[in-house]
Amino acid sequence: MKKKFAAGFMAIALSTISSSSWAAEGIPVIDPSAIDHTVSPCENFYQFACGNWINKNPIPADRGRWTRFDVLTELNLEKLRAILEQAAAGSDPATRKIGDFYASCMDEDAIEAKGLAPLVPELARIDAVTELDGLPALLAHQQENGVRAFFAFRSTEDNADATKVIAELDQGGLGMPDRDYYLRTDTASAELRQKYRRHVARMFELIGEIPEIADTHADLVVEIETELAQASLDRVKRRDPKNLDHKLSRAELAALAPRFAWEDYFAAVGQTGIDSLNVAWPDFFKGFNDVLIGHEVPVLKIYLRWHLVNAAAQWLPKAFVAERFAFDGRALTGAQEDRPRWKRCVQQINWMMGEDLGRAYVAAAFPPETKDATVSIIRTIEAAYAEDIAGLDWMTPETKTKALAKLSAIANKVGYPDKWRDYSALDIVRGDALGNAQRAAAFEFNRRLAKIGKPVDRSEWLIPPPTVNAYYNSRTNDINFPAGILQPPFYDPKLDAAANYGAIGSVMGHEMTHGFDDQGRKYDGEGNLHDWWTSADASAFDQRVACLVNEYGNFTAVDDVKVNGRLTLGENIADTGGLHLSHAALEKALNDTSPPPIDGLTAPQRFFVAYAQAWCGNLRDQEKRRLALIDPHSPNQFRVNGVIANEPAFARAFACPAGAPMAPPPEKACRVW
Repeated sequence: MKKKFAAGFMAIALSTISSSSWAAEGIPVIDPSAIDHTVSPCENFYQFACGNWINKNPIPADRGRWTRFDVLTELNLEKLRAILEQAAAGSDPATRKIGDFYASCMDEDAIEAKGLAPLVPELARIDAVTELDGLPALLAHQQENGVRAFFAFRSTEDNADATKVIAELDQGGLGMPDRDYYLRTDTASAELRQKYRRHVARMFELIGEIPEIADTHADLVVEIETELAQASLDRVKRRDPKNLDHKLSRAELAALAPRFAWEDYFAAVGQTGIDSLNVAWPDFFKGFNDVLIGHEVPVLKIYLRWHLVNAAAQWLPKAFVAERFAFDGRALTGAQEDRPRWKRCVQQINWMMGEDLGRAYVAAAFPPETKDATVSIIRTIEAAYAEDIAGLDWMTPETKTKALAKLSAIANKVGYPDKWRDYSALDIVRGDALGNAQRAAAFEFNRRLAKIGKPVDRSEWLIPPPTVNAYYNSRTNDINFPAGILQPPFYDPKLDAAANYGAIGSVMGHEMTHGFDDQGRKYDGEGNLHDWWTSADASAFDQRVACLVNEYGNFTAVDDVKVNGRLTLGENIADTGGLHLSHAALEKALNDTSPPPIDGLTAPQRFFVAYAQAWCGNLRDQEKRRLALIDPHSPNQFRVNGVIANEPAFARAFACPAGAPMAPPPEKACRVW
């Protein structure tokens, strides 16, 4: 962003849930009533395509934003809720775990009655540490349970040999969304830091600290996190995979942060056999070492208590849930009230046991024929991309040959995995909400670490099948379209090709283009971090992307905050390339025919309206500011107008006069693919 049943698929009995009724639900791919005909499409296409939708769809009180994308997500939550409620009430062994997990999450009375008791053993574990040599085992245990303290440890593909899985350490340990929240000096950022400090203090009060002590402890937490933020690499620099490629021996790692007993940590996470690993940003671990030097063990324990409570808050009594929302919801996104409990429970189970829930979802909501139809669209777009590459006037034949080889090697993964994840080792206990969450986090943590030293499993999916999203993975060179997104407003088998190519086709072209954006182009067709471009071609590419950096960098996200043209570069390349490729594929599919207009729109016009309406939305100012700092995607209006202005076919479709805002002179248009 962002079907044939696979062999071995286990059908789930869902006798009271009708897949045919679900198919009738949804949002239209093209909504004629959303169009604002008082606005010229050549002046502001986003407003033309979405103006009436924007006016008629205010942001719900529990949201920081409300888009057509979010409407689909909400419809999916209803489908998942039906599955989970039936599972919770039934006795089917195939869905027992997700049912028990959901019932436990929804049982607020039981959670209130237990109070802080489920967290007491974990708090006691922290209290029991008196010396620094006890930190590695404690930290390993916390990270296994889903507490994101100090740094991240995981498995990843080897940049030098993408067939192998190695261990990786990366920066982490922050309670706010990004390092810049701690370092920016503008008034809004300073005010948000104060809200965060008060939030941390109130959480400490909820676990029994008196206000004066809680305030002091909050100051210490913010101090440590600020030091970690100062050592962290910013998001723009993290976009260059070469900045995150540092394979070190264990001895070299120990030299970076000698204050931490790495041998004890690796033993605690069951990884004593690794002899080298990728340390994404070595300077962060120098900063981590400085934190350990600069703070006594009692202070480090305060930091760990905060991250424990922060991770567990959503599974604790209402006071914790409310305080968590006060910052993560109201302060960060501008939402006025928390989301209903059932929605939060459904979302958590989707992420924690997504493939178990996904089996039931696919059985009930994903017709097999959808896979065949969408794969056909993908292949048409691939053919259009191959022609595009072959016809480029700025790329040499040598690099073209390699680009075409990489394109042909992209694997198309649609709907759901070929083999489902086995959750038999995960223990779910009805009535133990926090314990279930911790065990599910530990299951996933250990599942991923178990891959270290083994061959890469290229069939694996990184997001669950019900998710309304899509992605490209440069390490495995595949594009992935979960079942959740293959429905209106992105895909509708009953609609014309123009509507579907404009909506889901543009998403498919978008993900395909990620293989050749400023990040993806640095990986070869096998997924290795390898420079396969000639210097002349790399220079020509950089000249073209500079146009997009400048164009998007001049858009205003909110108030005094501009869109970060460097942070959003990859998504902007994919947006412009995806639309262009899908339009070329539509022309191939139409084969020089001109279908009659529908709702007053020609086929080319329907293509562009379908694309634009996927992004109709409203956002609160807090959410606009948050996304401008951390989101690699541009704001929705620029994902439409910025892209449209760079696509010559749009001006032809709407007969825009030369020089109109949506039809700038060709020499001013930005084009990479």
